[in-house]
Amino acid sequence: MQTSGRTRSRRRSRRVEFVADPVLGLTVRKPATRATYGVHALLTHLTNVGFAGAPRSFGVDEQERHVLEYIPGSTADEDAPFDHAELTRLGELVRDLHDAAESFEPPPGVQWHVTIPSTSTELVCHNDISPWNLVRDGERWVLLDWDGAGPGSRVDELASVGQAFLPLQPDGDPHRDGERLRSLVDGYGLTAGQRPGLVQAAADHTRGVYDLLVDGSRTGAEPWASLYAAGHAKHWKSAADYVLRHRGELRAALR
Repeated sequence: MQTSGRTRSRRRSRRVEFVADPVLGLTVRKPATRATYGVHALLTHLTNVGFAGAPRSFGVDEQERHVLEYIPGSTADEDAPFDHAELTRLGELVRDLHDAAESFEPPPGVQWHVTIPSTSTELVCHNDISPWNLVRDGERWVLLDWDGAGPGSRVDELASVGQAFLPLQPDGDPHRDGERLRSLVDGYGLTAGQRPGLVQAAADHTRGVYDLLVDGSRTGAEPWASLYAAGHAKHWKSAADYVLRHRGELRAALR
């Protein structure tokens, strides 16, 4: 699930280890889940079709840990907000991912762990492309944390990327946000027919985060219950309201 900088601290609750392997080099290892089988298959497919924006997956080790390529570099949340050129390149990266994933055929019996379901399931998406899950190692940009991968749609994922990287916040400037959103969308190459729905998808995704936190407070599911108790739900409701309130201006910027 995508979060703002305000909720970033909840990530990585599962134990992650860095292990030097004599054959594979430095690797990242974390406890396997029911989704690991599908995630490994997806990452292997992406490597095989030449997509360089994902770590290589080496399967599960004898301690039931998912073994992944270690990617050096800093995550994008440690740097200044993306400028227009970086947003355009980010859009290109997301488009390359979707084009590569389009030919992926999930293995039988696969189980995904999608936090906020998409409105359609045209292909398998990352589902949490955010500044803290993007490492820039020189010319290579790599997406981390694929545990939430699963069925989704191009427009829904691109909308959530816009929410995370612009970001679309309650105190935003719709003119500035519209221009920045266009840089991302132009980089992706979204068609004229798809563009109007992107803004609504951004509002729906943002509202989905709010609903997730509210539901967590009701059921006690973590980390959502704690995030709700800390007041994050109010932020996401206000952010969703902001997108809806300025929907016309944001759509106009994409034309």
